[in-house]
Amino acid sequence: MNFSNRLKELRQHNKVSQQELADLLGISTRAWRFYESGSREPNIAGLIILADFFNVSLDYLVGRSNDDNKR
Repeated sequence: MNFSNRLKELRQHNKVSQQELADLLGISTRAWRFYESGSREPNIAGLIILADFFNVSLDYLVGRSNDDNKR
């Protein structure tokens, strides 16, 4: 699974809005939609915030692993 699909899956599974996650990262909702569409990706600091928020490893978040256990 690629990053954008994983991100959308995690957001929907956790019942969090795009606006809530955009606010968490300090970005616009439009920028968040770019992440979910695969047009853009967050910087490493944003990835760490998201991994911590969803309680998953960075490898899982970016699609390098299917093991959703944290660290």
